[in-house]
Order: sequence, then structure tokens, then C-alpha cells
Amino acid sequence: MICKNKIVTLHYHLKDNEGNTVENSFEQEPMVYLHGAQNIIHGLEQELEGKTSGDTFTVEVKSQDAYGEHLDYLCQTVPRSSFQDVDDIIPGMRFTAETETGPHPVQVIHVDDENIVVDGNHPLAGMDLVFIIEVLEIRDATEDEISHGHPHQNDSDCSNALH
Repeated sequence: MICKNKIVTLHYHLKDNEGNTVENSFEQEPMVYLHGAQNIIHGLEQELEGKTSGDTFTVEVKSQDAYGEHLDYLCQTVPRSSFQDVDDIIPGMRFTAETETGPHPVQVIHVDDENIVVDGNHPLAGMDLVFIIEVLEIRDATEDEISHGHPHQNDSDCSNALH
């Protein structure tokens, strides 16, 4: 049964609130995560609690329990000169902005001759999400996995991995 400190392997099909597919692990490798380590969105982790291997279900996760509400103050207009090393900037490009609280990912949403508008919200912020889930496997996490906060592949440790 899925509970804290279990390694969970699952497939998921993620749709946005308009029914468009955002991601689909059924077409690739399944997702593996440490339950209770806040490695996945809060609302989905709550819905997975208590599920068992072989369970399949659909769940809607409200925006506040997914990537949060869209915050207007995270959309900012910056001078084009802030992007000195980049010539062709187009909407959809992603950059890392240096902020007072450290690096923060942003996406370009508008470009003109003088300014660039960037959005620091997660692309799925403000959206209710629908997940179709198939739980494949559940196992106990090792002490190393618990202390590191994530699963290790093939019983290896992550001493040489970048975090």
C-alpha cells in the first residue's frame, strides 16, 4: 500500500483543464518516486495515499494543490538589453532569471523591439489537472533513498550523481 517512505512506480496520463494531453508516461518509461518526500505535486500525492499495486484511477487535482494559482506579479517586462548574449528571442523560450531569492525559471511570453515580457509562473499554474494513473509497483525505500529524498536506480546510490 502506498504510504510514506515507499518507492512507487506508476504510469500517468496528464491532461490540462481543457482535455489536452500534457504528458503521457504510458508511451515511455514509468515514473518512480519516493512517497512523502514532496517529489510530486501535493494533490496527486494525497490521492495516491493508500492505493495498491494494480490500482487504476482518474483524479482531478485543483490548481491550488497542483502548481498553484497564476500570479500576475510573476509576469514582468524587462529591457531587451537584459538578454545581451541572445540574439533571436521568441515567445516560448525559457531562461533562468537571477532574483533576490536565487535563480528562477521564466518563459518569454512577448517580444518587441525594446522589451521582453517574461512569466515566472509554472506553465501549468492556475490550471486544474486530470491524471489517469496506473500503479505498477510499490516497495519499501532503503535508508539511503529516505535520507537522500529520492529513489535510486538499480539499487545504486547517488554519491556520484548531481542533485
